[in-house]
Amino acid sequence: MAQLQVELVAVEEKVWSGTADFVVARTTEGELGVLPGHAPLLGQLKEPSQVRIKHDGIESVYEVSGGFLSVTGEGVTILAESCEFADEKR
Repeated sequence: MAQLQVELVAVEEKVWSGTADFVVARTTEGELGVLPGHAPLLGQLKEPSQVRIKHDGIESVYEVSGGFLSVTGEGVTILAESCEFADEKR
């Protein structure tokens, strides 16, 4: 199965980096699910919001505040003003 290259970056640090099956983020336009092959886009993250990253059979959840989500042919980059790990589910 194809995977996404994902970077989750806060102002002060890289929070998470790796390959993932999918990413879900809430933007000002609504909740957005990103799978491999998704069309390129740029979205503003809703405040406050969550970003969920499904990888290695685990779903990691992060609380984010402010920022942007960028989807390109290379993967997904999430730039957040602040980001904290919230939960992990199998």
